[in-house]
Amino acid sequence: MDMNHQAIILLLTYTSFFFLMRLTYSRSSDTISVHQNFSDGETIVSGNAKFELGFFSPGSSKSRYLGIWFKNTSPQTVVWVANRDTPLIDNSGAVKLDNQGNLSIVNGSSKVIWSSNSSASGTYIDLVAQLLDTGNLVIKNKGTTNNEIFIWQSFDYPGDTSLPGMKLGRNFITGRETYLTSWASADDPSSGEYTLKVSAVQGKFQQVYIRRSSVIETRNGPYNGISFSGPANYVPDANPAAVSYLVMNQKEIYISYMSRSNITTLRAIVTSSGKLEIWELKFPNPRWMMIATSPVDYCDNYGVCGPYGICTTVTSPNCECLKGFELKNSDETSPDNDTSICRRSIVLDCRRGEGFLKFSRMKLPDTENAVFSSNLSLLDCEVACKNNCSCTAYANPNITPGGLGCLLWYGDLTDIRVFPQKGQDLYVRLAASELSKLSSSFRRRKHVVLVVTLSISAVFTLLGLILSLCIRRKWKKSSGSSNQMGSAEVPLFGLSKISRATNDFSDDNKLGEGGFGPVYKGVLEEGQEIAVKRLSKSSQQGLDEFKNEVICIAKLQHRNLVKLLGYCIQGDEKMLIYEYMPNKSLDSFLYDESRKLLLDWPQRFHIIHGIARGLLYLHQDSRLKVVHRDLKSGNILLDHQMHPKISDFGLARMFKEDESEANTKRVVGTLGYISPEYAADGLYSVKSDIFSFGVLVLEILSGKKNRRFVHKDHDDSLLGHAWRLYKEGRSLDLIDGCLCVSYSTCEVLRSVHIGLLCVQQRAEDRPDTPTVVAMLSGEGSSLPSPKKPAFFINQEGEINSSSTLPLLLPSSSVNGVTLSQVDGR
Repeated sequence: MDMNHQAIILLLTYTSFFFLMRLTYSRSSDTISVHQNFSDGETIVSGNAKFELGFFSPGSSKSRYLGIWFKNTSPQTVVWVANRDTPLIDNSGAVKLDNQGNLSIVNGSSKVIWSSNSSASGTYIDLVAQLLDTGNLVIKNKGTTNNEIFIWQSFDYPGDTSLPGMKLGRNFITGRETYLTSWASADDPSSGEYTLKVSAVQGKFQQVYIRRSSVIETRNGPYNGISFSGPANYVPDANPAAVSYLVMNQKEIYISYMSRSNITTLRAIVTSSGKLEIWELKFPNPRWMMIATSPVDYCDNYGVCGPYGICTTVTSPNCECLKGFELKNSDETSPDNDTSICRRSIVLDCRRGEGFLKFSRMKLPDTENAVFSSNLSLLDCEVACKNNCSCTAYANPNITPGGLGCLLWYGDLTDIRVFPQKGQDLYVRLAASELSKLSSSFRRRKHVVLVVTLSISAVFTLLGLILSLCIRRKWKKSSGSSNQMGSAEVPLFGLSKISRATNDFSDDNKLGEGGFGPVYKGVLEEGQEIAVKRLSKSSQQGLDEFKNEVICIAKLQHRNLVKLLGYCIQGDEKMLIYEYMPNKSLDSFLYDESRKLLLDWPQRFHIIHGIARGLLYLHQDSRLKVVHRDLKSGNILLDHQMHPKISDFGLARMFKEDESEANTKRVVGTLGYISPEYAADGLYSVKSDIFSFGVLVLEILSGKKNRRFVHKDHDDSLLGHAWRLYKEGRSLDLIDGCLCVSYSTCEVLRSVHIGLLCVQQRAEDRPDTPTVVAMLSGEGSSLPSPKKPAFFINQEGEINSSSTLPLLLPSSSVNGVTLSQVDGR
């Protein structure tokens, strides 16, 4: 520290009794030398300026902690805290490094409140504490040529966060176990209830547990050669930004991961509520994006179905017994309402003829009572299990091409679930008579199927001539429609294929139902997950709308538009086949009091950006200019990484290059999102979508639905409430209460402003789509002042002139224009 900085600090110390000032600055160095004090108000920056070390107060807390955080990210992302259980009560803290290599934090009374408890052995000169570019705080000899030899490092003492290069596991030489411990709360970094540990015991197979105190809450495992395979939203090698690996030797067992790109980094965190979350940051974007979380569903809870029970989210109840097992008593269940207690139908006696039944797409059981051999093939594994009467199951956990490995279970099989398409094969030992019974049952079913098939074939052969004419007439009628869609450039699916994929449109596969009909989840024979929109016969969407959606969306390809995989027209059936969106629609998060907690501000701002980019493509960048006409939260789908995708193009209209607006006498859409000029006069244009987008922005910000908004102090709609707060300089009061203070004030204020610009009454006053995208990106220093929004009731109870439409009615007629609410979800 130079003399000028020392003089400034000295001056502030003497004047602190008269007024309060605080000086914060960064050192030019990324190190602390011996006997060089590092005080509250100073920060040290890593060489690549990615990380910063300093004192901070989390959230609303007034306590002070020494921590490491990512520099220039929003919000502040703390990754390590030194004195998490011994906070400072004021700003008098300082950090010291002594000549023995011990780093300590002292308070204003020079009392040590935290220490690294490290000491240098051998000959060390010129010791320093250095913040590395990895976010690791180390104590080392400044002159050493091998930077991997550290006296002490923060990576050996993690808090709630794991960074690339950090090891989680056990060192058998030192006995040190490295694991994550949650914060007590968002404002309190002290050790919380939850821990994430690797089962790093010699002779045991590696898996990850999240525990609450000593009780296992969830299990992410076992390791399959690529990653831990248990989480429901796990996809092998789905994130090209990182590669994970596991190291096992006589010295240590640990897992770690590394970023594959220097412009992308990840962090894994155990939250104070017991969730494992994985976040991604792409430089220079300062905002984090959550890409995975666990647990995500009922079956992620540990052992909910008991020994030999399988958990599935496809059926209700969620638990059933493995084949060859049965409930102990028909009414015997655990306190968890659908947790089964299963036992073998026929007890094992280790006689000849015992064998194994294969179960596919499984989360392998807890390996606590399993033994692993790395050099056995699957056949050798079967022999080894069969030759040991105590062995109850076997599997090869390694899914890498040609990967060897044998897991042998002894005792109960616990914490099993079945996945829709991924998962691994598990071979369970059954008695000879049980295998024979299952085999006989299979042969009987096969025989019955054969007899029924032959009978049906004979009947259909006999009726073939009679029915062929009727079928040809019906097909000719429907194929005429299909031929009109010959330019759709998407495949035509057969009804039988879609029926098989959805299990004959089973209610268990139904995702939801709207005005156009039900939507089903399906899995094609090749394993691809799909969503099938099946138009009901009473649907308001007719053949014209159906053809319009196929032709329109088939020509559109963008990351923020849902992808149409194909369509089906057969007889009276009309279906659209889309890519499956595992997180469903935005409204399923936004208006659900528990799920909305998953939408923090960076995620909401990311969704707003994505919708805007999708609109920009529709309005300007695609081969066709497309007006969606039904943009709403229910038509924004979210993929597995929470990327937004605009869906449902049944009401969309395509414009020619020289067209800017059109007129219709049949106004369709969803009340609360329809622009005033469209509702009053049937005029629609890209500015109609901009109005709907503005409503969406205000809904995403507030977590409230425009049409159902209620305020105790006035009768304004959500648009009117936002306008009132804006005029009073209180726009931040619009923010969803669940976000607390974890948002960027600048971004929120800008978003409210943009939302109000988009919902202005006159279409010509609203910004165009490129301007909206530019404003969201922060381009331009100032924004124009918005005018009063449409459909707004003012403080005096006077209705805005554009609000004279009876918008609360489901159907009405104004100036010959029919206004119909069409809610397609």
